[in-house]
Amino acid sequence: MSTANPQPLWQPDPERIARARITRFQSWAADHHGAPADGGYPALHRWSVDHLDTFWKAVTDFFDVRFSTPYARVLGDRSMPGAEWFPGATLNYAEHALRAAATRADEPALLYVDETHEPQPVTWAELRRQVGSLAAGLRALGVRPGDRVSGYLPNIPQAVVALLATAAVGAVWTSCAPDFGARSVLDRFQQVEPVVLFTVDGYRYGGKEHDRRETVAELRAELPTLRAVVHIPLLGTPAPEGALDWSDLTAADTDPEFEQVPFDHPLWVLYSSGTTGLPKAIVQSQGGILVEHLKQLGLHCDLGPDDRFFWYTSTGWMMWNFLVSGLLTGTTIVLYDGSPGYPDVSAQWRVAERTGATLYGTSAAYVMACRKAGVHPSRDFDLSRVQCVATTGSPLPPDGFRWLHDEFADSGADLWIASVSGGTDVCSCFAGAVPTLPVHTGELQAPSLGTDLQAWDPHGNPVVDEVGELVVTNPMPSMPIRFWNDPDGSRYHDSYFDTYPGVWRHGDWITVTARGSVVIHGRSDSTLNRQGVRMGSADIYEVVERLPEIRESLVIGVEQPDGGYWMPLFVHLAPGAVLDEALLDRIKQAIREQLSPRHVPDEVIEVPGVPHTLTGKRIEVPVKRLLQGAPLEKAVNPGSIDNLDLLGFYEDLARKRA
Repeated sequence: MSTANPQPLWQPDPERIARARITRFQSWAADHHGAPADGGYPALHRWSVDHLDTFWKAVTDFFDVRFSTPYARVLGDRSMPGAEWFPGATLNYAEHALRAAATRADEPALLYVDETHEPQPVTWAELRRQVGSLAAGLRALGVRPGDRVSGYLPNIPQAVVALLATAAVGAVWTSCAPDFGARSVLDRFQQVEPVVLFTVDGYRYGGKEHDRRETVAELRAELPTLRAVVHIPLLGTPAPEGALDWSDLTAADTDPEFEQVPFDHPLWVLYSSGTTGLPKAIVQSQGGILVEHLKQLGLHCDLGPDDRFFWYTSTGWMMWNFLVSGLLTGTTIVLYDGSPGYPDVSAQWRVAERTGATLYGTSAAYVMACRKAGVHPSRDFDLSRVQCVATTGSPLPPDGFRWLHDEFADSGADLWIASVSGGTDVCSCFAGAVPTLPVHTGELQAPSLGTDLQAWDPHGNPVVDEVGELVVTNPMPSMPIRFWNDPDGSRYHDSYFDTYPGVWRHGDWITVTARGSVVIHGRSDSTLNRQGVRMGSADIYEVVERLPEIRESLVIGVEQPDGGYWMPLFVHLAPGAVLDEALLDRIKQAIREQLSPRHVPDEVIEVPGVPHTLTGKRIEVPVKRLLQGAPLEKAVNPGSIDNLDLLGFYEDLARKRA
């Protein structure tokens, strides 16, 4: 593995390294906290995990985190789960997110873009004023620290204002995107019992208006704890009976009051995809998210006041929360509410151009769709301000790295490609972007600072240049403080700590290379294990989906009762393609020659489509359970799937094979 890509695809030039914030941080931390002045990122990372307390103190000092009450120490109890960060400290996340308003009042904090692709700015002063007005309104409604406030909202400025006002009050934010159906939303919100619900009347997507008033009425009826509903007329309809108008709550010229809360006070609740049961309600803290995101966005993503940060996301995905945290570094954040492919597949590049994005984040799937569609982003759009294209959601295949690099290199651009991997569970990255390191094709640059990321074999031994389980052996501030409705902590413990006691096991197969980079192979609970040789599903997808006839694929390894192992490959074909003998041969030959003869599928089966979670991830484990004979209602939570009808195909197939 370490010699597979000996030559970097990209290397930062000396000027870029010198001006990177992580370079300044290392020099400053060497002067003030004993960090190594030499040795570059590898030495800094080693120090950050060997001296965890000192490292996180350095982060809070460097970014001037305002503790209204000082902390007794950085890390109390270090055990996982249950690590205690900055005990005694009080602060407020929203106060830090709005700090730039003091010096940059008339500059844009937000750039909002809908499907017209015309950016609409919201200044720092206006954002601060609206948050102040809404926070006062929430307090007048009786919202107190610890109460839950929910949003059924698209990626619009009102969602950012509502999150920040909720945090300012010390209440707990939670959100779902309006393309979620009522059952999916209730599976999430009913767990946390919100007292306020912010809603839209509908949203626009793919050039069409989608009315959600009936769904909102159902949510109101099924959430008995609601004291107030706030109506945002995105489609121009009047507020339903008993609902408050957004404009009334945000009209006052009020300075925000920031409730000073303990470091581990809940900030928001995120949800796992919930494909096989009720989604896990993951609680993260005000202080933990604040310091983790300052590190990740300020140092790893190299964001500051001169940047514009665009990530294509919805409010139902942790990347939206991550995007909002761009405000912590004084960065202008770009909110795009619309289809990624409207009016054509180039839509996201057009938004990056129109907003002057300097860091543009998207999904690996979008990059590969652009490659397949023959899009030429750097030729067709002015992307001269884009310094970095980042991807997440699934591993970016090597072809995706090469395509992005070549497309920008043709126009003379020096593009940093950052493939990153983390999870909703920590609302951050375990590994990915480092502005001072080279990029190797198909690899994440390095583990993140303060994250002791390792690959472990089944016996709990670290391995290098071999596939192993992704583990984190030290606590991170943004790890969940708990799951909601998990009073004894057993569900939290069983989710991450039951395999290796006291060590976070994330559920991904990775390789840590000898050069310190990281390769993600896919979920370890859906890993393909043929004759003892493990392979991630992502490796199969990368090879198969290079073929122009394959729109998307899904591979499953099914352990059978007789001890056998059946590995079908499901393919969703491009328009006009036919799964004939010639294509079958090419699929099998590609896997045999580029991956492994052992992982040639037993069958290749054409399907009408590949089902995904509502956040766009292929659902491998539920399909595997269907194929093993589990009934649909036991195999999957229907509210978590983008197209439930597709699962009927797999259920029928399982029935025929039984």
